[in-house]
Amino acid sequence: MKTLGALLLIAALGFGGWTVWQKKQTAASTVAAASGRPTTATLETRSIRFAVSAAGEITPSEQVSVRPEVNGKILLLPVDVGDVLKKDQLLFQLDDRDLQIEKQSQETAIDRSKLQMDQSERDHKRAQQLFDVKLLPLQDYEDTRTRFALAKNDIERAQKTLDLVNDKLRKTRVTAPFDCTVLTRPVSNGQAVSGSGGFNSGTEVLTIANLNDLIINAHINQADVTRLRVEQEVEVSIEAVPGLKIIGKVERIAPQAMIKNNIKGFAARILLKNVDKRVRPGMTANISIPVASADDVVAAPLAAVFTEFNPETKQQERYVWLQTGEEWERRPITIGVSDYFFAEVTTGLKSGDTVALEDKSKVAKAAPAKTAGAPKTSGGSAKTAAPAARTQAAMR
Repeated sequence: MKTLGALLLIAALGFGGWTVWQKKQTAASTVAAASGRPTTATLETRSIRFAVSAAGEITPSEQVSVRPEVNGKILLLPVDVGDVLKKDQLLFQLDDRDLQIEKQSQETAIDRSKLQMDQSERDHKRAQQLFDVKLLPLQDYEDTRTRFALAKNDIERAQKTLDLVNDKLRKTRVTAPFDCTVLTRPVSNGQAVSGSGGFNSGTEVLTIANLNDLIINAHINQADVTRLRVEQEVEVSIEAVPGLKIIGKVERIAPQAMIKNNIKGFAARILLKNVDKRVRPGMTANISIPVASADDVVAAPLAAVFTEFNPETKQQERYVWLQTGEEWERRPITIGVSDYFFAEVTTGLKSGDTVALEDKSKVAKAAPAKTAGAPKTSGGSAKTAAPAARTQAAMR
């Protein structure tokens, strides 16, 4: 009797729990209907484009801090911020009067050394003749030869000094190394500047950049970097210029991951060529990296696609609840390309089919056999769905 009573108690508790669960399900359905939230969807053909997004900052492909190589004072500074220059156009020139004086002094020293060398050469030749007829001691002969060699060395040393002065004179005139735009000009005419070989690597006179070719330094999530490859074309949109779309090309991908904003990823450089003049360095760009696409395919909402693990095949199987008349049928499907909203259905469905946006297995479990709306087997007889855990398909 005690055993029978315990069984009756367990059955009563189970029935009570099922009743409460059924009421909750009915209430949830009522709320969904009252809120106007759709519970079904009709399949249609559409094009699906799946792309990975990333953000980055636009910077010039070439940017140079222009500093003089020698000390001096700014004599000419004909450019200002925003000026567009051609290659070899003058950027600035230093006052070279001191170097010109030094150059003249060295040229005079060379002329003097040449005269001394000519005299030493004549003395050496006379000494050679006297030595050959044994009228000059060996030591005196070697002294004339030494003086002649030293005179030649003096000319070579003076010539090298003159070459250094000429090199400094050449460095007083600084020209554009490439077609560029002036970004900054922190100095003015008449200001003394130091060379790059001196203190603090020299004085910055200008900052120039090539704005014809811009790059984007982006941080690509480690989960998406495998979808990226060098020379791949990407679509770029600029936040500051609404509606503008630019095609960029992946130039480089870092071989090692780094953490930025608490996200592990890889640095990537996107090259933009011949961009719109409205695009400027420092602007934020959004990069869309195409991954997969499909045109004019049967597409189902992701909310209608469910996944269940099959212990026999040890694989995840996807299915939908297909409306057939007034009943719902669990239909296995195969999907292809998907984005964040729709998935391409390659097998199992056709355009115009109606599918449920909620898992009907719970309703099927609660309903008696052969009740309208219960799922049927392929043979047509109604059955109760197994109480297996089902999750909505997560597809990328």
